[in-house]
Amino acid sequence: MAARKKSSSSRASRGTSPRKSSSGSRTGGRKSTRKKTTRYGSAASKRVESAMRRRKKGTLRSGKGGKGGKVKSRKQAIAIGLSEARKKGAKVPAKKKSSRSRSR
Repeated sequence: MAARKKSSSSRASRGTSPRKSSSGSRTGGRKSTRKKTTRYGSAASKRVESAMRRRKKGTLRSGKGGKGGKVKSRKQAIAIGLSEARKKGAKVPAKKKSSRSRSR
């Protein structure tokens, strides 16, 4: 009986309790450092800056060939700038695919 009690107490002192999870215990709580790669090139940021300026000025328009209405949304201006950068071949990630499928 005494031998069993000793083995259970020694297991608890070692920190191998079945209730505790061992996630993150090896690194000491530090986050792993990964080398960051740049997502957008400098040409892309210049295109977005240009689109934002045109939006403020009131000359940025949506639609094919800029024949739509005036762009008032900041997010839309950024999207137009990134789209222009993609067309020019700048380093920009591909557009996210929509989850909705067309059945026409």
